[in-house]
Amino acid sequence: MTEHTFPDWEKLYQEQRSDTLPWFHAELDPDLAAALATHGPASGRFLDLGTGPGSQAIGLSLRGYDVTGTDLSPSALTGAARLAESRGARVTFVQDDVLASRLTGPFAAIFDRGCFHTISPADRPRYVATVAALLPPGAVLYLKTFSHRQPGTVGPYKFTPDEHRDIFGERFDLLSCDDTVYQGTLDPLPLALFSVLRRR
Repeated sequence: MTEHTFPDWEKLYQEQRSDTLPWFHAELDPDLAAALATHGPASGRFLDLGTGPGSQAIGLSLRGYDVTGTDLSPSALTGAARLAESRGARVTFVQDDVLASRLTGPFAAIFDRGCFHTISPADRPRYVATVAALLPPGAVLYLKTFSHRQPGTVGPYKFTPDEHRDIFGERFDLLSCDDTVYQGTLDPLPLALFSVLRRR
């Protein structure tokens, strides 16, 4: 995969086991878990945007949230639903494209662990408009992307904290942006940014 060239997501999930993909992390993302303790919400509707293997949606469901997990790939969602059933989690999985979304809000919070950093610069305003429309004022978008500190030229788009602030600035306040890693199956783990953005 060359720089900013992304796979056919449906073909990828048809041909490869989800738990072998670079972004698979079986448990709830630790950055999200820590941020929930500070910013909440304690309950309500939670959207896992670009759910992929479904493990993050499952982790949120097991914490008591009413979770919807969305993805472009039907095969990803089929696998995610099987995983949720095996773990005793109740998640609504929906095929959806954030750039042409059919979802209905409001959600109490949104988690994006790797969708946004595959969105082209030209499409980012549409992404921001969509997530803003799905959140009421005061609600939080939790966003995890590759960091500009990640070496190499392969993979998703990389961001600085200022870019997170600028891209979302018309609709969101950036509450925090922390250096972290992208938990998954790669060694070493890629460098990432984890941002908490509050809907105005």
